[in-house]
Amino acid sequence: MADPQSRQTLLEFPCDFPIKIMGARVDGFAQAVLEVVLVHAPDFDAATMEMRPSSKGNYLAVTCTFRAESQEQVDNLYRALTSHPMVKVVL
Repeated sequence: MADPQSRQTLLEFPCDFPIKIMGARVDGFAQAVLEVVLVHAPDFDAATMEMRPSSKGNYLAVTCTFRAESQEQVDNLYRALTSHPMVKVVL
């Protein structure tokens, strides 16, 4: 496996980075996502969260566009979100 420091990225940091998080449409899901995002991007503005229910209303997609400062920050946020028990998919 390649050294993480030598990995190539197409992104130029800092940049605005959208991340979409999907999970069951239950009370507290959006708040749980927000709490994780704020740990890794403390300057994220919660008012900019976009929420969209699935066609049948069983799932909720939350898009958070945050100011990414490094690939490491993006990777750490992705790992934290994917390991959260309420989260099904992170794109």
